[in-house]
Amino acid sequence: MPELIESIEDGVATLTLNRPERMNAFSKEIMDGLIEGLPRLAGDPSVGAIVLTGAGRAFCAGGDVKRMAADEKPPSEAEATANLRARMEVSRMLHECPKPTIAMVNGAAAGAGLSIALACDLRFAGQSARFITAFAKVGFSGDFGGTYFLTKLVGSAKARELYFTADPVTARDALSLGMVNRVFPDEELKKETMAFAQSLAKGPRVALALMKKNLNLAESCTLSELLDAEAVGQVSTGRTEDHREAAKAFVQKRAPVFVGR
Repeated sequence: MPELIESIEDGVATLTLNRPERMNAFSKEIMDGLIEGLPRLAGDPSVGAIVLTGAGRAFCAGGDVKRMAADEKPPSEAEATANLRARMEVSRMLHECPKPTIAMVNGAAAGAGLSIALACDLRFAGQSARFITAFAKVGFSGDFGGTYFLTKLVGSAKARELYFTADPVTARDALSLGMVNRVFPDEELKKETMAFAQSLAKGPRVALALMKKNLNLAESCTLSELLDAEAVGQVSTGRTEDHREAAKAFVQKRAPVFVGR
């Protein structure tokens, strides 16, 4: 079986990390698949949303610590840094993808596994899911953008606490902290996540892409810069088929049918 399973249904691409025996810890096949697949799916006109999840009882345990411990001839520090930085592009791809990205957290999300979940636009969790930064437990400082995304979501003080202590966070506590958007009973997680993703995939894709671009820009730009970007995007989306269809549907008191143009 492949270690990364890709499927597309009703406009939603699902990427499933498939190493359940290792709690879906990263492997070369998984990382290569994500780095190749995410840009391709971002440009695929049949895809309107991307869901990232894990097989079995875990979402993703992050780096494969067992493999690290067995590595008798590690690469040089410079080579290791370059290799890691290249793999960490996965987080940027998820964050900057012009299509909505959703982490469907079906179990433990730890270390870099938590980081890639945080890099997604939205996180839906099963009630048994657990979130843990984990790095302090194994003497690491953290990677895949987790410190950036967690600070944005929960604030500096709480992010520092979670990184320094590596205390686990339950799904319900993650919801109250703002780490996840919604929590569902485990048996309903997939159904609810896919229904939400399909609703996004059927939405006004040009508008959603520019909306996401503006929301990302808002994290670092001035108000004036954001107003400039919003003005350009608003005028641009006002010229789309989707906007014209939505305006007609509003007048006719019916649901719009978007075509992504």
